[in-house]
Amino acid sequence: MMTGRHTVEQQRHTVEGTDPGLFVEVHEPASDAGLRPVLLIHGFSSSSKLNWVDSGWTATLQGAGRRVITVDLPGHGRSHAPEDLDSYTPSRIRADLLQMVYDAGARPLQEGNPASGLDIIGYSLGSRLAWEFAATQPDLVHRVVLGGPSAADPLAAFDLAAAQRYLADGTPIQDESTAGLLKMAQLIPSNNLFAMLSLIEAIKGEPFDPAEAAPHMPLLLVAGEKDERAGTMPALADIAGKRGAMVETLVIPGRTHTNVVTSRAFKEAAVEFLAV
Repeated sequence: MMTGRHTVEQQRHTVEGTDPGLFVEVHEPASDAGLRPVLLIHGFSSSSKLNWVDSGWTATLQGAGRRVITVDLPGHGRSHAPEDLDSYTPSRIRADLLQMVYDAGARPLQEGNPASGLDIIGYSLGSRLAWEFAATQPDLVHRVVLGGPSAADPLAAFDLAAAQRYLADGTPIQDESTAGLLKMAQLIPSNNLFAMLSLIEAIKGEPFDPAEAAPHMPLLLVAGEKDERAGTMPALADIAGKRGAMVETLVIPGRTHTNVVTSRAFKEAAVEFLAV
């Protein structure tokens, strides 16, 4: 296992070149299937441990012979919480991810070489980042799985001023979505609330427009049946389809935006989709 941030007590070593503030891990399979690595990008207010390790994703992919790269986004999990706003912009995060996957050994696609390229699985905010990353890196990205995707960005509508007033003096937040997102961020002890709000402010400055740059490679879109954002999946599929992408969709019965990530059906579908 390699990480991009040296932690002495666990004797992990650094992936050369990686931003030392981002916590990166490379999970090696017991038996390598000879396929390209898989990058996992977690959601807002989560971490690679919560989204991917604790829910069994890394073990499932390793069991399928895949090499897995996980990262904690800025201000999340074990990554640092920079003070400058620029570090939280989606474009800067995508640039850091590109550097990170190259440091971890990913290489551009080569015809006839199944170990070349990169597969990506994103969840919620991670899906937005994966969509844009894949759209801008067609020579590297082979296939993409998007969990809990949305054609609109829920964080873009976040009432930043109301959240800051609530944190300062307890003034109630009127907007339900804003209150819910802030409560979610506060539930995770490792979260840095300053960083969470910085990320939201940065996202507001670079709102998600899926039609601006769409992936051309095969996509699998997955959502829970009870996820209110699932209704936008056909719009995403249509945008990518018009760019020539092959798009598959999967709706998981009884699941919500929050718990679809733990679904065994989701994992099995992703493993099968990425095994090509």
